[in-house]
Amino acid sequence: MIQFIQVTPEQLKEQIAETVSKQLTEFLEVYKPKQPEDYLTRQQVAEMFQVDISTVGNWSKRGKLKPLGISGRVYFRRSDLEQCLTPLSA
Repeated sequence: MIQFIQVTPEQLKEQIAETVSKQLTEFLEVYKPKQPEDYLTRQQVAEMFQVDISTVGNWSKRGKLKPLGISGRVYFRRSDLEQCLTPLSA
């Protein structure tokens, strides 16, 4: 049995809440959940950029896009596609 001397239930409740809040804040500063990678097909990339699928193939051949493959299928990481975009100067 545990006894708390000179501590009211309300003070104990506040202390626990403060400690939990502090621990959660520290945890959230360190923890960064990893978002699952999004993979797109050639057709989806073509639709995304509003170009013909042959343009996607040309971009891949020229090294502008980094295709990934599995069992004869071609995919592109959405994050790679976003990194390929470059700002234009006006």
